[in-house]
Amino acid sequence: MKLPNGYGTVKKMSGNRRRPYMVRKTAGWRYDEAKDKTVQEYITIGYAATRKEGLQMLAEFNQNPFDVKAAKITFQELYERWSKEKFQTISESNVHGYEASFKVCGTLYTKAFKDIWLADLQHVVDTCGKNYPTLKKLKSLFNQLYDYARMHDIVSKDYSEFVDISRYKDQNPNKRDRTPFAKDEIKRLWELAEDPYYQIILMLIYNSCRISEFLDLKKEHVHLDEQYFDVIASKTENGIRKVPIADKVLPFYRAWYEGSTCEYLLHTPDQKHFDYRNYYDSYSFL
Repeated sequence: MKLPNGYGTVKKMSGNRRRPYMVRKTAGWRYDEAKDKTVQEYITIGYAATRKEGLQMLAEFNQNPFDVKAAKITFQELYERWSKEKFQTISESNVHGYEASFKVCGTLYTKAFKDIWLADLQHVVDTCGKNYPTLKKLKSLFNQLYDYARMHDIVSKDYSEFVDISRYKDQNPNKRDRTPFAKDEIKRLWELAEDPYYQIILMLIYNSCRISEFLDLKKEHVHLDEQYFDVIASKTENGIRKVPIADKVLPFYRAWYEGSTCEYLLHTPDQKHFDYRNYYDSYSFL
């Protein structure tokens, strides 16, 4: 069947190829001095396993033309474009997490993003040897890249949502079992609440923050009158949030806020910023 003029062509290439049918369309004409004649210039839309599949690709392209150059963008090129925009809006710890995830994706670097399949993504997960928290970050990277690719019409289907990391849930050598405070333990803490460092434990119990988030809290992000504070840097994007201050512990916040010249809400006895190791080694046993 002859295709209409200007519609495009599906041409079978020689040799033993997995996808031997080249789908292309005329992009314009140019004068070829060597041949002394005007010749066609083509854009290659893609390659198909069968002529029927190629005709379908051609029909879809004619119905909804896309940027062929964008469609050829590799995994690495897409990551570079995405990260250039994304990294300006997230914390340094999140940047490091995405960079570490990208480093294990070496088998995908040179693949055209639109030609990456679920099996390719799952292979990275299954062979990288990372623990579960790292795999969560890796899957998040896949999610972000597919969102970006769909937004720019590079792909129409998101395979990242089907990547399975659940089988690796117990693969976390850094996992520690944490037991919530019992009622009698909390009661004992309240009995010792005159000590400012016991106050920190109570404040953590009532705000449910990570210790590192709370230690890095600056006074400028604490709003005592409105009874909340802002977490502006966290291990995850969802961790950026407003945290209410419970009535019970509000006096502790006020005492720490007004009782020092340190820019951080919590501080060492010599008015310096608490780093996590300093707090853990010196006060976490309380």
